[in-house]
Amino acid sequence: MKHQTTIDSPIGPITLIADGEALVEVRFANAPDVAADHARPTDDDPVLQRAASQLGEYFDGRRTDFDVPLDPRGTAFQLAAWDALRTIGYGETVSYGEQARRLGDAGKARAVGAANGRNPLPIIVPCHRVVGSNGHLTGFGGGIASKAWLLDHEQSVAARTP
Repeated sequence: MKHQTTIDSPIGPITLIADGEALVEVRFANAPDVAADHARPTDDDPVLQRAASQLGEYFDGRRTDFDVPLDPRGTAFQLAAWDALRTIGYGETVSYGEQARRLGDAGKARAVGAANGRNPLPIIVPCHRVVGSNGHLTGFGGGIASKAWLLDHEQSVAARTP
């Protein structure tokens, strides 16, 4: 049984979906409600409470990484791409090509972009930290304005952290 809750954030409402043991999705308000159709709304799921608390701390500038149990579902390549996202430092960015190089094949930048576009756990698995080779912001499920806000937020928090 999946459960869901929606939290307010500086970039709009975010729906969290858990399967009882791990967080399986983070959805922006503009995303289609695919998995949420089968998730029961609740405020007392411990995984959802932990994820909501940690995201609140992130948005307040008091958290730079997450330790919520995660269970993303995807292909072997997608899972590898999403694992690589978690190695990008808080407040830093890399290009899709660099992420592909970290996966062992610089020629797979487009495949990496497609995998990142299907990341079910944005923010927590930080696909917003990947930018175009020219440094420009490119696709993000929450919208480019949200991606810009997240990057600006992280860089300002990182700049004031000793």
